[in-house]
Amino acid sequence: MKKDDVLALAVEKECFANGHLSRRYFLSLSAVGLAGAALCSRLAGQEKIAGQKPQQDQPPDIKTNLDEIKKFPRTKNSLPGLFPGEVVKIPMGTTSNNGKIDTANVRKAVNMGIIALTGEKAIKAAWLKFVKPDEIIGIKVNPIGGKLLSTKPEVVDVIIEGLLEAGVPKKNIVIWDRRHFQLEEAGFIPERFPGIEITGTEMKGPNGDFYDDKGELWSKDNIDRDAPFYTADIELKYDKDIMPYMVNMGKESYFTKIVTRKVDKIINVPILKNRGATVTCCLKNLSYGSLSNTSRLHKIPDQSVSEPVAFPVLRDKVVLNIVDGLQACYDGGPGANPKFIYDANVMMFGTDPVAVDRIGHEFIIKERMARGVQQLEDKKRTAFLDIAADLGLGVSQRDKIKVKELALA
Repeated sequence: MKKDDVLALAVEKECFANGHLSRRYFLSLSAVGLAGAALCSRLAGQEKIAGQKPQQDQPPDIKTNLDEIKKFPRTKNSLPGLFPGEVVKIPMGTTSNNGKIDTANVRKAVNMGIIALTGEKAIKAAWLKFVKPDEIIGIKVNPIGGKLLSTKPEVVDVIIEGLLEAGVPKKNIVIWDRRHFQLEEAGFIPERFPGIEITGTEMKGPNGDFYDDKGELWSKDNIDRDAPFYTADIELKYDKDIMPYMVNMGKESYFTKIVTRKVDKIINVPILKNRGATVTCCLKNLSYGSLSNTSRLHKIPDQSVSEPVAFPVLRDKVVLNIVDGLQACYDGGPGANPKFIYDANVMMFGTDPVAVDRIGHEFIIKERMARGVQQLEDKKRTAFLDIAADLGLGVSQRDKIKVKELALA
């Protein structure tokens, strides 16, 4: 048996081990080279840089509408925001203990981080640097890992407290992500957050299914086909047997109406996970969380993680990034494998998502090396940060980033 066939069988076995993928889906992913790299990332995530072949570079021949993206004029609110190249990092001690969260410590850290970032003396004044009482504020969480590894509701509790302190009423606060059903799985439900709107783009209807009695997706009208959209010269077919919630196919990825029409400002609350020998944090939480038709984009991760954030609906609305690193994943990501999840107990703050991702990358790679997952850093794995920097979204060079590390007294 050829080496490639052996690898394919290993990947297939891994994909089907948890029963979440059909053979039909596996073959559809294989057709575009995604089977091992995208949804079966546990194998790819265990790469060791030294003594093994490096991760394959993304194909150079897949084009996106990058030139069109660059034409959008910038505004005073455009990324990297008020504090380019600045990151506040707070080690949290034992705030997370096997996923049990000390909310008092979270409150202390968030208040400390916001004040340190802004230079204000009062928490209300600090929050008012980013939001106004009459604006609709969207809190972008990451619920993909369910109760296992997602943005912690306790972190969102404290953010909401800060917004209320700044005069933003509950009716103006929206907790959102791409998939509403994953929000529910991660604990973001109305009973937990009374008075706060919780919404997603891809969702089930009143009948408990993704499709109505006419065979149409309940979420078909939740994407904005009238707004500028992200294109990439790559396609992947979906159907009810594989990804029943995907709104569209083709070469276009449309932005959710949540970012195009609903919210005025966005507070991005990602988690820390590895993606092979790099990190998935602020940029990916924004790009993949805001778009439709994303599975195909794993073929070009460096571009597709960064380029969509340069569209005005994200670039001009994201005012703050708060990284929930209470728990993190150092291997097997970007999935949530309990074997590799640990109490990282760190939070990071910044308006610049590129700088924050750079420090997040540094944090995850250090952990991977300490645990023997990899021996050397692969510089190619931060290409997405350089793309984002070239698009004016932030600072990617480590020596130009100022990190303020504070002790949680």
